[in-house]
Amino acid sequence: MKPPRPYLLMEANHRQLTASPPRVAVLPWGATEAHNRHLPYGTDVIEATRVAERAAELAYERGAKVAVLPTIPFGNDEQQLDQACTISFRTATAAAILNDVARSLVKQDVDRLVILNAHGGNQFQPLVRDAQGEYGLLIVVANFYQMAPDVAKATFQEPGDHADEMETSLLLHLCPELIELGEAGPGPRVPFAISALNQPGVWTPRPWSKSHPDTGSGNPAKATAEKGARYFEAVTEALAKLLVELSNAQKGQLPYV
Repeated sequence: MKPPRPYLLMEANHRQLTASPPRVAVLPWGATEAHNRHLPYGTDVIEATRVAERAAELAYERGAKVAVLPTIPFGNDEQQLDQACTISFRTATAAAILNDVARSLVKQDVDRLVILNAHGGNQFQPLVRDAQGEYGLLIVVANFYQMAPDVAKATFQEPGDHADEMETSLLLHLCPELIELGEAGPGPRVPFAISALNQPGVWTPRPWSKSHPDTGSGNPAKATAEKGARYFEAVTEALAKLLVELSNAQKGQLPYV
């Protein structure tokens, strides 16, 4: 049997954490929502958890003092509340959670926090500014789906941002037993009838079920487990590098002040 991994809070024990206190905490944050007709509702939770765990493993092997916290399973899904069993955290809820996590960590001298985000509807910038100003810790947001862009561009052919080729490939690599690829819809997007809303610099939320009839955004047909493995390796390596540098950072090194 393998011993508990000291870089995963769900496994680590008090003896391990007392002997080697973490300097950097990782908070995986996902969402629970429909992902086309072929991916599980827990897609974002699975992605956030597995990317954080593997990156922390790599960083730990390189000497980083890091602890992955339990994953937050709900995100902002206000535009998907007409879909069965969607749970949405409002911004005030997310802010309260982040503030209590930050408040708890600084009392234990953990003053570096990475939010590993797997859901595009989660917008953390103003929350981070407020929490960082109040509690004095360095908070970094890492949206895994925006990391390793060169690898993503070279690997995936079909554009999308939800249950698309990238996410489907990643899940085929991580948990193929949960994927029903033969049931997948093509992930079309119905364009806004108000054409001026489509110009750069203009934004409004998509009424998701009407904008995306099968709840997907991007065609997953070309997804493969091999593509998912390639992207997973690139993203976890990039995140591990971040964790190592944050763990080794000294006060005064911008932006760690």
